[in-house]
Amino acid sequence: MNSMEKKLEVRNLRISFRTNNGTVKAVRGIDFDLYKGETLAIVGESGSGKSVTSRAILGIQAANKIVESGEIIYDGKDLLKINEESFQKIRGTKISMIFQDPLSSLDPIMKIGRQMTEAMILKGKENQKEAKHEFNQKLKTIKENLNNDNSKELEMVNHFSKIIFSAAEEEKLYIAAHESIEVALNIIQNILDDIKLINYKAAGKMFKELFYQTDKVYNKYLILNKSHYDEILLEYKKITKQYVKDGKNLENVINITNQIKEIYATELAKTMPNFFAIACYYLNGNNQMIKKDQYLEKDIEELNEIAKKYTDEQFLTTFKNLIINSLKKVYENSLINKKKVLNTIKENYNVFEKLVISKKEIYELKKSIVKEVENSINKLEIVKDDLAYTFDSSFTTAIDIYFNGIVNNPKEQLRYEKEQKKYEEAIKKDKIAQKAIPPIIIDLELAKKNILLILDRLVENFEKWVTNFNLYDWEEEYNKFIQFLTDKASEKVHHITHAMAKIRAISLMKEVGISEPRKRFNQYPFEFSGGMRQRIVIAIALASNPDVLICDEPTTALDVTIQAQILELINKLKEERKLSIIFITHDLGVVANMADRIAVMYAGKIVEYGTVDEIFYDPKHPYTWALLSSMPDLDTKEKLVAIPGTPPNMIFPPKGDAFAARNLYAMKIDFEKEPPLFEVSPTHFAATWLLHPNAPKVNPPKIVMERIQRMKKLGGDQYE
Repeated sequence: MNSMEKKLEVRNLRISFRTNNGTVKAVRGIDFDLYKGETLAIVGESGSGKSVTSRAILGIQAANKIVESGEIIYDGKDLLKINEESFQKIRGTKISMIFQDPLSSLDPIMKIGRQMTEAMILKGKENQKEAKHEFNQKLKTIKENLNNDNSKELEMVNHFSKIIFSAAEEEKLYIAAHESIEVALNIIQNILDDIKLINYKAAGKMFKELFYQTDKVYNKYLILNKSHYDEILLEYKKITKQYVKDGKNLENVINITNQIKEIYATELAKTMPNFFAIACYYLNGNNQMIKKDQYLEKDIEELNEIAKKYTDEQFLTTFKNLIINSLKKVYENSLINKKKVLNTIKENYNVFEKLVISKKEIYELKKSIVKEVENSINKLEIVKDDLAYTFDSSFTTAIDIYFNGIVNNPKEQLRYEKEQKKYEEAIKKDKIAQKAIPPIIIDLELAKKNILLILDRLVENFEKWVTNFNLYDWEEEYNKFIQFLTDKASEKVHHITHAMAKIRAISLMKEVGISEPRKRFNQYPFEFSGGMRQRIVIAIALASNPDVLICDEPTTALDVTIQAQILELINKLKEERKLSIIFITHDLGVVANMADRIAVMYAGKIVEYGTVDEIFYDPKHPYTWALLSSMPDLDTKEKLVAIPGTPPNMIFPPKGDAFAARNLYAMKIDFEKEPPLFEVSPTHFAATWLLHPNAPKVNPPKIVMERIQRMKKLGGDQYE
């Protein structure tokens, strides 16, 4: 798993909430990674902190939150530090969420179709702006690193920009043609549906709309075979006019409608030409130049081969060397500056470790380090996995918290003592009085650790970068760079129309298992069952092709049969779309067949962490045992065991293991000292003193042991 690409990193996350009764410690220092294409289940009772964690990732915490420490790294950004404008480019686009109650995500007085298409169109416009910015920024960096005396190099870069945008425009036309074909296919399907219902009038209207659409596809996009198209369409118009007039020749109408459908389906399945190669070819141009209106006269593969050969010889080989040299130059400058940062931090690390930190010294040093880090950023990197992008905001915030604590802690304590004294005096006089709000005291030692943690993480990241620099494959880096620019050019010119959004919405509705999607498109949420509403919400969440999907108890409000269908759907979509999923639930049984890894949370901390097999077949924490003991099972003969007691009051977190008061196997140390995460295997960790070498040997409860043995027997030797 460690060799896989990380999509999300959560480090030392601590979140509290201010209330009239005091500060609730909701999340108390958790760490986890989410890898590409995996499902991470976060399991725990209500109040364990799992939903607070998921909402922090999406940036939708309550206004009374206090982010005490931590980082949530996605695409080189710390999601705890970016502003709302930046978050809007990520929320719902790169990271989507499915809530427990689908009605919380749907407008009850707006038709489903509009709710689906509106988001696509708005996000499409935002993506265009972002793509333009990223494309321009990369080319600007390339130009800044060219030889100033060589105007030919600058000319080549400008020429490449024209080429790639021309290619994107060609791709846009092709996509638009596909859009029209999809519209025609929908019309044809409607015609066939109406014919089956003997609805002549409705079918007649559809025929007229289809004739308009087919003319549009041919005249505007020139992708249908003209002679075959004209021959079929002439016969089609003749037969359908007679059909609309007197309802005769029904069998012929169905046959020829299916022929038209086949023509369109064939066109839709055509291999898309290599428009990049074509654009390069006709922009360089010579007496062999191929113009756009000659596309149909040549075989697509032949056209691409000719174009690619020419552009490789006349342009791309030289341009490739230019780009690789620029990449090397920018990367090497980044390497030099990263080494400077490492030296500065190592030489001044003791300044941050002092018992009493000098404010003036710290802020002067911070300013210097932040400037060096900014200079070290490699602006041509495609995957922003570098903490340098968020170092300024996270480091400054951590330092500010420390010095604010020095100033505000005494003030808060004094304020509390005054209010408490007034309250006690009022009680003595039998007067009604409001209790004193407990002081919000910043833990200065923890604040200092957070400063050092940010520095340590940056040092670790930079050292890894410096070590791996000599391993770069510049051919591969060039290909990644060109592909990035190609994708951004495509996103820049690609405008999502209402018709295209509707086609996508209907396609998504089909994908999530909604029958009669064209009809359902024009219905209101109240016309759907609970399971169907949840499918609509899943479709909306998938509309922008997100990287990460957060499912916050998405099946709790549904009956058992529908739960299974929704879980199966989420699993299928994960496999097909290579989604990374965080699945929040209080029920371990729900994630048994869909999670890759499980994090068990209790009282704001992860108490056990492992693969799904490790958690189910070799659980180590008593809280995990308790969850398994309370999980319904058709084959279990033992009476299910409820978890005794209630979760602790997180305004006053327990001193030792938070689960100790409810733990039947608790030892004296559990009430005195918080256990660390003990390593069971490289992928399995548990925070329980029972794993200490000196702890007594304790087996899980009988009901858990029997269930494990039964599951192992059913699973075969793989679990032995």
